[in-house]
Amino acid sequence: MGDSAYDRLGGEQALRAIIDDFVDRMFGDLMIGFFFRNADRARVKDKEFELAANVLGGPFEYTGQPLRQAHAAHPIMGGHFARRSQILRETLAAHGVPADIVELLLEHTESLRDQITNQPDSQCVD
Repeated sequence: MGDSAYDRLGGEQALRAIIDDFVDRMFGDLMIGFFFRNADRARVKDKEFELAANVLGGPFEYTGQPLRQAHAAHPIMGGHFARRSQILRETLAAHGVPADIVELLLEHTESLRDQITNQPDSQCVD
């Protein structure tokens, strides 16, 4: 085991368990679950894992479409983006993820906002 956040978290097995739970929560969520009606759950889990593993210093690269392109067809509003972040926060807490790793993942998520939604914050815009 190394010193990366990925290693401290427990490596691939631990991160996959967290991501599996996270994606299942998103798919079942009343506010954002509809975005995933036609999505391949296994693929979403795989791509979310790749993103998180890469951010945490794991030996994986993201192999999906560019995020802006992957989300362009969906009318994702700031509130939807915030809901995903909240689900991530709750999932990480449920798995006892250390605070510094939670912060790293949430900061990274926020850094992707402009690739996912054109709303600069989580406020509804008229």
